[in-house]
Formats: sequence, structure tokens, C-alpha cells
Amino acid sequence: MTQTQTQHSTARTFVDTVTYRPGAVILYPGKSDMLYRVASGLVRVHTMDDDGNGLTLRYVKPNEYFGEEALAGVNRAYFAEAVTDSSIDVINPALMSAEDNLVVTTHLVKTLERAYESIYRLVGKRLRARIAGELLELKDTALATQTENGETMIYATHDELAAAVGSVRETVTKVVGELSREGVISAGYGKITLKDEKALGTIAAA
Repeated sequence: MTQTQTQHSTARTFVDTVTYRPGAVILYPGKSDMLYRVASGLVRVHTMDDDGNGLTLRYVKPNEYFGEEALAGVNRAYFAEAVTDSSIDVINPALMSAEDNLVVTTHLVKTLERAYESIYRLVGKRLRARIAGELLELKDTALATQTENGETMIYATHDELAAAVGSVRETVTKVVGELSREGVISAGYGKITLKDEKALGTIAAA
């Protein structure tokens, strides 16, 4: 395939690139016809129970996909929301090449592995371990930044942590306070600094 042909194929496959501000809802439950890839930023895929409580299903990082149900023509059962300023590639599944399909399939396998790990944390780990694991997961996302002394600071509220670990804010606040007193993290308004990542890893593995 020539360079011109490749560019033409890409133009047909990628419908558009759309930017979203933090908090913007990208997808609602319902009909699904396009596949989405995060070009930059961070997207939260989440759902709600009958009482309106949110539960984070996963975070989607740059070069990862969401909206995969469009590949099977089934309806979407979740929300997708921009956590940070985000650029999203909109992809037409009907125009994807065999190579494109292989890339997405590989992504789906990795996503499934992460889902298994998340389920195990939720049902088999104490809340301390779940929170520690979630903080380490967020360490490599657009929510994290490096402080002047080389520590990782994560911009996340206790409500957001609670939604990610299947708990409530009050209980998460208590555990965050315990970890702060132990010197593993330090917590401020809407931000948590990882003071001892090795100790955090030990807690997450317990």
C-alpha cells in the first residue's frame, strides 16, 4: 500500500478527533456505533446503581479504547466521562483493517486482565489494600504529577476514590487518614501524595 493509500484509509477509518473538558460526559448508555480511542488525557468508565451511587468500572489511558461494544453491535450500559482535558479519536468499526482489529483485540485482552484484577481487589481485598492498589493504578495517569522532590501527587477526591474501590466517602476518608498517619501518603484537599510507594505496594498486595 502506498503512502497516499494509507493516508486515505486512515481518513476513512478515523471519523474525527474531539476534545472534552474535565467532567464532560462523552458517552451515555444506549445505542453504540463508534469505537473510541484516547489520544490524550484520561477517561473514566462508570455506572450507577438503583440508588444513584456511582461505581468506577475502569480508567482509560492514552492509546487505549472504549466503546468496544460497537464491534458487536450491542447497546452500551455505562457512562464515559472525561476526567482531565482529553482528546478522543472517533473510529468507524466498519472501516477498520485486519491490523486495526488485531490491535483492538490485544487491547481487549489486556482490559479483561485488568478487569479480573479489579474484581479480585473488590471481593478479595480489604479496603486498605483496595485504596493502595487504586492509588498505584492512578500513578501512571493524567491525574498524577511529580512534585519538586520527586514524589507523585495524584489529584483525586475521596468521593472519586470511593467510587473506584466500591466503598463510601466516609470510610475511605478514615483509611486515607490512617495511611497518612503511617507516613505512606499525605492527603490534602483533592490531592494525595505518595510518600512511600514501596510500602503502598506492600499494602496493596496484602
